[in-house]
Amino acid sequence: MTNPFLAESTLPFQLPPFAEILDEHYKPAFLAGFEEQLREVSNITRRRDMPTFENTMVPLERSGRILSRVATVFFNKSSADTTDFIDELEAELAPLLSAHSDAIRLDAQLYWRIKTLYDRLDALDLDAESRYLVERYYMEFTIAGAALDEDAKVTLRDLNSRLSSLTTRFEKNLLADTNELAVVFDSADELDGLEPTEIASCAEAARERGLEGKYLVTLVLFTGHPYLASLTNRTSRERIMAASRSRGIRGGENDNRALVLEISALRAERAALLGFESHAAWVTADETAGSPAAVASMLRRLAPIAARNARSEQAELEALAGHPVEAHDWAYYSEKVRTATFDVDTAVMRPYFEAERVLQHGVFYAATQLYGVTFAERADLVAYHPDARVFEVTDEDGSAVGLYVYDLYTRDSKRGGAWMNSLVEQSTLLDSPVVVINNLNVPKPPPGSPTLLTYDEVETLFHEFGHALHGLFARVTYPKFSGTSVYRDFVEFPSQVNEMWMLWPSVLQNYAIHYETGEPLPAELVDRLLAAASFNEGFATSEYLAAALLDQAWHSITEPQDDVEAFEATALSAVELDNPAVPTRYASTYFAHVFSGGYDAGYYSYIWSEVLDADTGEWFRENGGLTRDNGQRFRERLLGVGGSKDPLEAYRDFRGRDAVIEPLLTRRGLSG
Repeated sequence: MTNPFLAESTLPFQLPPFAEILDEHYKPAFLAGFEEQLREVSNITRRRDMPTFENTMVPLERSGRILSRVATVFFNKSSADTTDFIDELEAELAPLLSAHSDAIRLDAQLYWRIKTLYDRLDALDLDAESRYLVERYYMEFTIAGAALDEDAKVTLRDLNSRLSSLTTRFEKNLLADTNELAVVFDSADELDGLEPTEIASCAEAARERGLEGKYLVTLVLFTGHPYLASLTNRTSRERIMAASRSRGIRGGENDNRALVLEISALRAERAALLGFESHAAWVTADETAGSPAAVASMLRRLAPIAARNARSEQAELEALAGHPVEAHDWAYYSEKVRTATFDVDTAVMRPYFEAERVLQHGVFYAATQLYGVTFAERADLVAYHPDARVFEVTDEDGSAVGLYVYDLYTRDSKRGGAWMNSLVEQSTLLDSPVVVINNLNVPKPPPGSPTLLTYDEVETLFHEFGHALHGLFARVTYPKFSGTSVYRDFVEFPSQVNEMWMLWPSVLQNYAIHYETGEPLPAELVDRLLAAASFNEGFATSEYLAAALLDQAWHSITEPQDDVEAFEATALSAVELDNPAVPTRYASTYFAHVFSGGYDAGYYSYIWSEVLDADTGEWFRENGGLTRDNGQRFRERLLGVGGSKDPLEAYRDFRGRDAVIEPLLTRRGLSG
């Protein structure tokens, strides 16, 4: 049997040959990949001549091709379409991957060669990207512990291995508990207020689980749920909210509390070993923020204003409701207030947001207007799941850009949330093209029914496609800098910018068409929506900041904790974000971003990046908006550089100055 991962794919753009990939291919390919890359690194370190860029950095960047091919496919599979086999294999691989990474990053001889080049940078006469490559490797290896003595490295390897296993378990527990806690309703009457297509999706979800005649509401990753804004039955709303908030705290094998305590304690221990005051200090040392103090300065500046605004909003909701508003009531009554105050009901927009039209005539259309690229579906190319579709992206001059894979629908085998990742990473050094994926979690309607998106789902699609454009457009020499390989507190910036085109007049009128009547979304409704742009921002900002500050709290500890709920309560109270009606966007036991998703001590990144996003929005509006010239400038100076230069330097190159915070404060209603 030939293992398809052992050779480069011959399909267009090196798309992985999914039709040939079997479960039994993964583990042998990982083992072969480990062996190959360690041999390649050994060929670098056993040289007896002095380090040069060509004999050290270039072969290091060329190394690990088998491992890269299998890892990108496997981890997409484990996130988007997992099985029991894949889950078990991921748990088995987690410590092996950690050990392999440590074998390279903690290699004393390799570090010596990199440090030697770093110390002689000015004498090497390198181009800007090559120079930055040396700087990044030196910084990352140093922070990873390459300079530690051998005894300390033994301890570090053990910590890294344990953490990789624990975070993998956290993610699998969360997926299992999220599936188990999906709420079953016996009657459609209990779902009064939902659109017929939404109720049909609930019936279809129940049928797929063998619950014929019932209705199943699956949970989303964050605390709330889109249906809470529409359900008239308060008990139904309460059941959904209670199920969402109980993930990971019910006892049994999917309880994540012990994992939260152990992960946070081990991260603190590792940070101390590496010479940092806390895990947050270790993480931010290699981000644009630079320190937890800089993060705290921004978040704590915003938190009191957001909390004050949320309390004001709450009083308005309670005046309408005639009773205290609880967490499961907020979305429902805020929609009523939005309707009464601005005559805006986002639920009535769903018939105008048919998914295929949003994709083709909204998301793709905006990209064509800005960047000149076009999209053609490749039905001849097989993806990893029948719901995943492949599109070829072509530039204005007819040259190829890459492939875009689009996977819209939720399923029990897919983790919650929405994301972008790469299957093939562009590099001119390797003559490698680019393939990127967007995954969302939209309920799938019964066959023959249209997929109608909520307002938030449309926004999410535009957001994730911004990541996809970043991945598609980056043109770099070295694979280390491909696509979205930038600082974590910068990576959300391009995706947030892409959200602005959702409501841009020429884009909106091109895709927001009623799926039955063909009528455009009424202009006066859009005007009212824009007038209500900062409505409910006290709630939205508070729930986000609560999660960001909770993340910082867990990763600022220096001693192990023993009670998850007590720690959360104390952390949120300290920043005045403990309003029971405004729960944190993610509680600890289902905070996948920070306990399994790579955003540990970095959830602040969204609002940190939003400073740049809001400032960029001002630039686009000042310079004519959706034009090819503006798009080309943004593409060339920001998206196109990938991770090959300092991101703030790239921003200054685009904007002509550093970003200012005032546009963000205005957008979020925090300027007071």
